[in-house]
Amino acid sequence: MLSFIMLVFGFVLLVWGADKFVAGASALARRLGVSPLLVGLTIVAFGTSAPELAVSLTAALQGANEIAVGNVVGSNIFNLLMVAGLSAMVCPLVMDRTLLRRDWPISLGAAVLLLVFIAPDLTISRIEGVILLVVFALVLSTQIRAALKNRDTLESEEDEITMPPLMIGVNIVLGLACIIIGGQLAVNGATGIARMFGLSETLIGLTIVAIGTSLPELVTSLVAARKGQNEIAMGNVIGSNIFNLLFILGVSATITPIPVQATSIIDALVLIGISIVFYLPARRGKFGRAPGVIMALTYVVYTAYLIMR
Repeated sequence: MLSFIMLVFGFVLLVWGADKFVAGASALARRLGVSPLLVGLTIVAFGTSAPELAVSLTAALQGANEIAVGNVVGSNIFNLLMVAGLSAMVCPLVMDRTLLRRDWPISLGAAVLLLVFIAPDLTISRIEGVILLVVFALVLSTQIRAALKNRDTLESEEDEITMPPLMIGVNIVLGLACIIIGGQLAVNGATGIARMFGLSETLIGLTIVAIGTSLPELVTSLVAARKGQNEIAMGNVIGSNIFNLLFILGVSATITPIPVQATSIIDALVLIGISIVFYLPARRGKFGRAPGVIMALTYVVYTAYLIMR
């Protein structure tokens, strides 16, 4: 009974927190005079990636970060297929040109870089971890410089009255806290229910726990899509993927080298493949419900493959 209560309460916290978080992030973008895309790529993406960061850093500090790559790659595949797919099903997404020309290719390049690092020796070394962090710093500085260059234009076009700075901070911090706590409660509740039905620990790990760390991205992007905040919805997806691959793996590998299972090469290839395949319809400028349905179904097939392998 407790597991059901935790699951329901966790999802309530997730939805309520995501609503406040998106509202605060949108108001922050308006007040700073920067594109909501930048806020989606940075503050929203970094915030919703907190569970992946916590899992990977804890594992690295304990010297048991073999799960780091699987956690990150699995979360990225979920983000791209389910988070973006379901968001497009809720409301067709108008794709930002900057995201298509700069950020989506960067996310793809980061996945290729990961494959280059793990394929030869099934390890991400400390030096490779530092390289990932340097690339992340370069990407972040490029995004911020581009946003500040367009700041004056955005300020002149934006006449809407924004919420007070204090309320922006409260919405972002409180919303993010509810997202993280709600996500953990939902995972614990779902795991307890799965054990009640006799599901194996391996199956629980491959499905509920893996998906659970991406619940913040999922709910936040769905709420943003429902509110018509397309830049935040897709910026969260692509920004989280960049953050996961470059920063989380970079920090984890810098602390201690990450050994990788051979199956992670296949997962990295899957991530690269879907990044290319679904980039093609996105380049048309609008991501409709049909591609969203295909993406969600693709994830179902991928999950079935994970369970069988």
